[in-house]
Formats: sequence, C-alpha cells, structure tokens
Amino acid sequence: MRMDPVRTDRPELPLPQLYAFTVLAEELHFGRAAARLGTAQPPLSQQIRRLEDKVGHALFTREPGRIALTPAGRELLPAARRALTGLAEGLAASRAVGSGRAGRLRIGFAASLALTVLPGLLRDHRERYPDVHLDILEMTSAPQLTALREGTIDIGLLREPPADEAELGFRTVLSEPFVAVLPAAHPLAAGRSVRLADLAREPFVLLPRPVGPALYDRIVDLCTDAGFTPRIAQHAVEWQTVCALVETGLGVSLAPASIRRIRLKGVAFRRIRPDGARTRVAVAWRADDRNPLVANLLETVGTESP
Repeated sequence: MRMDPVRTDRPELPLPQLYAFTVLAEELHFGRAAARLGTAQPPLSQQIRRLEDKVGHALFTREPGRIALTPAGRELLPAARRALTGLAEGLAASRAVGSGRAGRLRIGFAASLALTVLPGLLRDHRERYPDVHLDILEMTSAPQLTALREGTIDIGLLREPPADEAELGFRTVLSEPFVAVLPAAHPLAAGRSVRLADLAREPFVLLPRPVGPALYDRIVDLCTDAGFTPRIAQHAVEWQTVCALVETGLGVSLAPASIRRIRLKGVAFRRIRPDGARTRVAVAWRADDRNPLVANLLETVGTESP
C-alpha cells in the first residue's frame, strides 16, 4: 500500500484557527469572542468549522444560548495555548536578537586592558543590554586578529592595532603614555622620571613579538629613537609576569602606564623623557560584520580618551 510522505513544510493546524479556538474557549460566547477578535460571528464560525474538520471531531457543543467545550476541545486547548505562547515567545526573541537587544557576543581582550577600559565597557554594555550574554576570552593581540578573521570572536580589544588590515575595522578608545618599569632598588628609580636614553645599557624584559607585533615594534622604535637597540634578556607573555621578572632584577621594561595598577613592592614605575610616547588601545571588528550585537557594542564604546 502506497503512503504519501509526511508534510513538514506547513503546520497541520493553521495558527489563526487555533487562536480563534482559544478565544472562543475562553469566552464560550460567539458574540464576545468575535468582538475580541475584531471580526463578525459568521467568519468566526467558519474558522471553528474548518478547525473541527481538520481535527475530525466537534470541539464545542452548541445549544441555544450556550456553548461548551467537548472532550476533544478540552484536550486541544492546552496544546493550542502552548503553540500560541511558543510562537509569541519566539517572535519576541527573534525581534530582540534582530535588534541586538539579546543574543551572544564573543569578546577577546588583552589581559592588561582589565586594568583600563574593559571593566567600564562591560558594565556600560550590560546596563544597556542586560539580555545579551557576553563571552569574555582573554587573549593577546595577534591571536585576537586571527580569531576575528576566522569568526571565532566578534569583537577584539587590543593594543597598537595594525594599519594595514582591510578585513577589520578599528576604533581607538584609549591613548596612554608609556612608563619605565624598574626594580625598586635601581638607581634610576630615585627620580620621578627617567630619560629613555639612560636605559641603553640595561637588559630588557618584554612581551614576545609574536603575541603583539605592533606593540613590540612600538617599544623597540622608542628605544631606537633614543639612540639604542634594546637588549632583550627575557620574554614574558603577560605584563604581570614582566613586572615580576623586573622585581627579581632580571631587567627593566617599558609598559603602558595602566600597568602601574599591578602592585609589587619591589617594582618602581617612572615617567619617561622626552614626553609624548603613547600607546593606543582599540576595539576591533570584522569590517563586513552586520551583526546588530556588534553595532550596539560599538555605540557603547566611547571615543578616544586622553
């Protein structure tokens, strides 16, 4: 015996008929139900008849002056309400996601930014969009750029954005000076500032270039402009580790001024001369990304701070 395939491209019961059924089941009066639906009684009766034809059983008993649900109607009513509620919730969720008021946003950030822009940015965004779930992923700048290109994060927060990234957009959100990081007992720590050229003979502790090429090159360029090439004695991936190694006397470093919030008794932070050497923090995103969650976060992010 040949059987027709099951149709899955349209619902068995049209939603307008289910809605008319639930309203009539609540009112148990054709006149009141029609008024609530904004229609006349004959079209309402037709909707109910078509629904009963699909079910194969009467859903209401009809007697002069009163109607009541049949056993089949009582069985259908909870399912009809669930279907209508599910649709309403789905529409609301879809609209929230479509407008960027809900959904999931993946944000990569350089660890040092937890000392500067990250807390305020997350707080402001959560206040404006409490239903957006934020996945916060700690990663250095170079992996962030790769993750953005590959689509595994939606937003990056990094230092010294590259200038030749056609696939990505960047917006500077913070500019801060560099400081010298010295062992507290170092002779140069006695003053309030340090001439950059005075660090020429010192061993340096720096981040490895692959984790942040632009920032690494910026620091090397500052030293070159001061007349020397830094001698790298040790690498460390995180600024906190850099400071800890400086504290042990393995070398000195140049770092963004916000690193001063890392409190180590054996480390001194001093302004460098000449003034004017600064590092940029930027928010990054895919230039062709039309995700409203990304657009809303970019609206939350302020313009460059001094």
